[in-house]
Amino acid sequence: GGDGGSAVPAAPGRSQIFTAVVDTFLEKLLEAGSYQRFANCYRCFYKAQPEVTRSIYDQFVEQLQRSIKEEIQEVKDEGNLEVLFNSLDKIVEEAKGREEPAW
Repeated sequence: GGDGGSAVPAAPGRSQIFTAVVDTFLEKLLEAGSYQRFANCYRCFYKAQPEVTRSIYDQFVEQLQRSIKEEIQEVKDEGNLEVLFNSLDKIVEEAKGREEPAW
């Protein structure tokens, strides 16, 4: 018995969706900027110093990810996006039972 089996999981909130979009963006950015492509751009240097090339790439990617995440967090904080997303989610949830337009 009980009512636990028929519960529908809650849809992700806008904040979670925003975070997922940023994470997907970073993932796709790293795929597009693969080490192989980096090494091809700096082929002469790669042939002379493959270990150093890899180290430079790793540092570059790490700094790029960190900078993007910091910038996104700054935008979220300055725009108070977390609160705004939660407020919008609440408004949408409250309006689900209404039949007339919100305006």
